[in-house]
Amino acid sequence: MIDYERMLNSEVKNMKPSGIRRFFDIASEMDHVISLSIGEPDFTTPWHVREEGIRSLEDGKTWYSPNRGFLELREEICRFLKRHCHLDYEPKTDIVVTVGGSEAIDLTIRSLIEPGEEVLIPEPSFVCYKPLTIASRGVPVVLETKQEDQFRLTAEELKSKITPKTKLLILPYPNNPTGAVMRRENLEAVAEVVEEHNLFVLSDEIYGELTYGDYRHVSFAEIGGMKERTVLVNGFSKAFAMTGWRLGYAAGPKEIIRQMTKLHQFGIMSAPTTAQYAAIEALKNGDGDIISMRDQYDLRRRLIVDGFNEMGLSCFEPEGAFYVFPCIKSTGLSSEEFCEKLLYSEKVAVVPGNAFGDCGEGYIRVSYSYSIRHITEALSRIEHFLRTMPGDRNA
Repeated sequence: MIDYERMLNSEVKNMKPSGIRRFFDIASEMDHVISLSIGEPDFTTPWHVREEGIRSLEDGKTWYSPNRGFLELREEICRFLKRHCHLDYEPKTDIVVTVGGSEAIDLTIRSLIEPGEEVLIPEPSFVCYKPLTIASRGVPVVLETKQEDQFRLTAEELKSKITPKTKLLILPYPNNPTGAVMRRENLEAVAEVVEEHNLFVLSDEIYGELTYGDYRHVSFAEIGGMKERTVLVNGFSKAFAMTGWRLGYAAGPKEIIRQMTKLHQFGIMSAPTTAQYAAIEALKNGDGDIISMRDQYDLRRRLIVDGFNEMGLSCFEPEGAFYVFPCIKSTGLSSEEFCEKLLYSEKVAVVPGNAFGDCGEGYIRVSYSYSIRHITEALSRIEHFLRTMPGDRNA
């Protein structure tokens, strides 16, 4: 008999599965469940973008692309970043196209981190940063963000966790799961600490086009002196409703992008050709699609925030992404208990806040990337769940 346990990589073996997927998987095997658990747009990829992908197939454009991605796509990415973030990048040297934003995050960490070096990770945040750091033999260090600070990273918290081994700061804003954003003055305060301690920054801006009100997303690379210290990660899944196309990119100093490209070359070779042709069209002619979808998300955002507050679950008002992060501490249940009981009694799937870090305990993540009808019905079921809990807190 083969001893598979002995054969396995211990770091991979000890990784916990994604807490997001756990509840999604349970819900997928149940009937009549409303799932607000996955951050996937309910919009179909705009037709003109799909059409360009289809045309590339009909024209027989099914070959490998260059490792960095087609030059035309990299040029359009640079134009997009200039248009939206006022940033200038060189398409031939400063961009690598990846299989989703997640690969770009992985490549950045692996290209920068030596064994034992520390990576600062604000939490609550997306689930991949810690495991990818550990897989690179780095040491993840948590920066706790709080609701009273609107879940923004403060310069004081950042300073308190820096050691001689600190090398990389991850900035995941707009934030998944809280919907928090960092305003320019917040980023400037962080930038002073970054420069003082000679840190590098991975700025995950996958939700950068999804901010609400009059506030425009500010890239960390826009802050004076930070472009040379930052790898900016973005992609097409969220803003363009292209999750299944699996396409992202990283923009940064050519010296870093060169190393990331080598890892990409040996591990992946190149991103999907069909998706790249579709993405060129999205960047050229898709700004109107972003605005249209963002307006719809904004309607849903206001509906769901009001809904949770009215039923007595305090809900921080998100300024970006498409998630809310209501506090459920008043119920007396843990995050996982709340989600399990809600799923089995009312057939509504949401994600426990502690899936995004220990400081997310006492919260749940709810995605509003779903239709008004689904959100309205889910809110009704959650309200019924609260009314009928043992020891009804509204009695």
